[in-house]
Amino acid sequence: MTTERRYDIDWLRVIAIGLLLIYHIAIVFQPWALFIGFIKSEKSLESIWIPMTMLNVWRIPLLFFVSGMGLYFAMRKRNWKQLFLERGKRILLPFVFGFLAITPLHFLIFQNYYNMPLSYFPHMGHLWFLGNIVVYVVVLSPIFFYLKNNENGKFRKAISKVMSYALGPLSISVFFMIEIGFVKPQLFELYAQTWHGFFIGFLAFFFGFLFVYSGQAFWQTVSKWKWLYIGIATTFFIIRFTGYGSISNMYITTIESNAWILGLFGIGYNYFNKPSALLSYLSAAVYPVYIIHMFVLYAGALFILPFDLHPMLKFIGITLFTFIVCFLIYEFILRRISILRPLFGLKWKFKRVVPKKLKRI
Repeated sequence: MTTERRYDIDWLRVIAIGLLLIYHIAIVFQPWALFIGFIKSEKSLESIWIPMTMLNVWRIPLLFFVSGMGLYFAMRKRNWKQLFLERGKRILLPFVFGFLAITPLHFLIFQNYYNMPLSYFPHMGHLWFLGNIVVYVVVLSPIFFYLKNNENGKFRKAISKVMSYALGPLSISVFFMIEIGFVKPQLFELYAQTWHGFFIGFLAFFFGFLFVYSGQAFWQTVSKWKWLYIGIATTFFIIRFTGYGSISNMYITTIESNAWILGLFGIGYNYFNKPSALLSYLSAAVYPVYIIHMFVLYAGALFILPFDLHPMLKFIGITLFTFIVCFLIYEFILRRISILRPLFGLKWKFKRVVPKKLKRI
């Protein structure tokens, strides 16, 4: 199982996390923010939710697709024991630490903002994503290692053949439709700590692995037909934006979601598959930034919302505050203090102490 590093996938991960931050900041300015545990601005800014309605059907599934692809690369030179150890250090450890020490911080800020009694409340919060990934790795690893050991088998050839057709990659939407039929979610974009979020993530993770496993056929197809996918997604988004909410139309949303993602994979493959110093930095930073961004966002809201400013200025202010403070914390604390690095998903870096030879007297 050998393959070159895919910089476009790294870029998509970075961009998806960046959009996630903006999405979460936008929630602060929606009238329903308080109902899902966000600090709420007194003055709403519902206009910024228009682009968010486009993002919210593919932003989380994209991350699960990319995570499945990442597991493929992680398995290249590892057996199952090495993989579990590596994923445990990179995902399970930050998840447990975040559950106990990071997510309670933004809940404390929330309590302070609304003059509630302060209490320590460990919970998954936004780190539910990491918990899901841990489960997917454990459950799907036997299948993935079987596929790894049979790369020249009939299944891979069949998958590669399907992926060579324009609608081949999009055909996976059938499985997402089945998920909608069984789970019957209230909203398609209601992913956090729901069975819908769990199963749609499971499917995206599985097919993300299969896409890379299928070889160049997939990448050539999404590269060739990327604008077709974007066109399909745009059409379905316009239809969705005109207003409907029935289960039957969620079936169509699965096609829209996957079409956006396939289009992005094609664009990334064509234009972003090249190394850069900026990507190297952001690729390392994005994981710890994801872990800490919620309490930084809440701190920004706590500080900026009381000012008598137009809500758009507050939105811009909280956005700048969140990005700048997150990267300052990463650059000057998380990146540089060795003992903190593994707790935030960074590579372990401990200096070897080499004893000096004593000079002869």
